[in-house]
Amino acid sequence: MKNFRDEDALVREIARHFLPGSGRGLRLGIGDDAALWKPKPGFASILTSDWFLESSHFLREKHPPDSVGWKCLARAASDIAAMGGTPRCFLLNLALPAATSGTWLNGFLLGLRRAAKFLDCALAGGDTTRSQRILISVTVIGEIREGRELLRSGARSGDRLYVSGVPGEAEYGLRLFRKSRGRMNLKNEALRKHLYPEPRVALGRWLAERKLATAMMDLSDGLSSDLARMCTASGVGAQVDPGKLPLPHGMDRESGRQLALHGGDDYELLFSVSPRMVPRLPANFRGLRLTQIGEITAGSGVRVFGRNGKLEPLRAAGWDPFRQKK
Repeated sequence: MKNFRDEDALVREIARHFLPGSGRGLRLGIGDDAALWKPKPGFASILTSDWFLESSHFLREKHPPDSVGWKCLARAASDIAAMGGTPRCFLLNLALPAATSGTWLNGFLLGLRRAAKFLDCALAGGDTTRSQRILISVTVIGEIREGRELLRSGARSGDRLYVSGVPGEAEYGLRLFRKSRGRMNLKNEALRKHLYPEPRVALGRWLAERKLATAMMDLSDGLSSDLARMCTASGVGAQVDPGKLPLPHGMDRESGRQLALHGGDDYELLFSVSPRMVPRLPANFRGLRLTQIGEITAGSGVRVFGRNGKLEPLRAAGWDPFRQKK
């Protein structure tokens, strides 16, 4: 596949991968100065944006380009899922070195198109430019029925704390990925979760529609960091029993617990449920495990049961691009 001689040719190639004007609520999509979006009557719009940067979030020489395309949209859409909404359309801002505008771009667009189809989320527009490194910014517009939004700020003392899936599994997949040589075994759940994560849109929507959760957010930076943010937003504390955490398959108990507490990039849902609603919550949702890992407490701060059975502070040690390295 040849490199593109100008920006118009690049934009035409991007548009070729996507159906024009597709997507519910998208009145005018890619091809004009801007897009036109209108949510359904009785619904509110949700907007979110996310960076996906070469070297920081993926390695051009190692990550499959279709994985980069899939993941840049999936991780942005996860923020919509975290509020109980449904992603509807997205904007793609793409900065590329000249050397990537051929074969790499084709693979990237194939992965992005698969993610858009999987999420039923249409490309509405965006911008392109030249850069020494690959820089990707995705903005997703979603919708949710008015009054059903799930925020970080709704947790109350006594609520039970839940996670979906297996926290830390994507971090374990990253470790396997770094060790991999040549062809990768995509049947490995951890490796697949690192390369092709699936935002929990259906679960988030189900929890919101049935008013089962009091607060919710997605696990992108690690449980220890994200739970602290939920507690701060809600003005509460929390305690976590690490013995209840689902552990990545193939890891010893202690290493698995550390990844479950601090590993990021999972895009699972962390949510609180009032005690009276707990009986309505199944052990799994469409095959996805739902696990009670602790509860919301009065006061502030997150604590975890240590090896001696006593509660001790849980340090926020998940992903933070601004944290000073010691």
